[in-house]
Amino acid sequence: MNFIWKFLFGKKETEEIDPTMKYLIVGLGNIGADYEDTRHNIGFDVVDYLAEESSAQWKGVSHGDMCMVKHKGRSLYLLKPNTYMNLSGKAVSHWMQKEKIKKENLLIIVDDLNLPFGKIRLRGKGSDGGHNGLKSVAQHFGGQNYARVRIGIGDEFRKGQQVDYVLGEWSSEEKDKLPKVIKDAAEVCKSFTAIGMKFTMEKFNK
Repeated sequence: MNFIWKFLFGKKETEEIDPTMKYLIVGLGNIGADYEDTRHNIGFDVVDYLAEESSAQWKGVSHGDMCMVKHKGRSLYLLKPNTYMNLSGKAVSHWMQKEKIKKENLLIIVDDLNLPFGKIRLRGKGSDGGHNGLKSVAQHFGGQNYARVRIGIGDEFRKGQQVDYVLGEWSSEEKDKLPKVIKDAAEVCKSFTAIGMKFTMEKFNK
């Protein structure tokens, strides 16, 4: 066990975690106060929820902030990259390699313009849909075959206003419903680690 995990989580150096029980859960977003409470940062919001639920403390690490939570015997390493959205794949690749996370144990949480607000979809592969964060992950990961939780943010913007919409704050109506959306997305993440892709998709992709 390397020093950084001993520092982060108080593990003894002789302790090892079964690789099949280790998951990397990555919330995509942009760092800085200007991006807080924006649609593009809902990935950050979900991993923040998971951390808060377990009273886990974030620590600054290489390429981002990280903490670990436990769920049904699994070790979930939560990551918020500090590379900005367009370079998210750099952080994902770094921690996949460093902690020897299995490809099937990676889960990316991302906003999606192609889904209505609040709709949640778990997928095991697929295109980036024009999302720069997913595009970066694919470039560093070597393809599109990785699990992702897509959270709908809607597409209520005029032509040419996509960037402003994505980087804009939620409407008052959306803010009222957002806590449940975040909680539901967090439940999908936990289910993915506990019962796997197939059964979680059957349970939540309605």
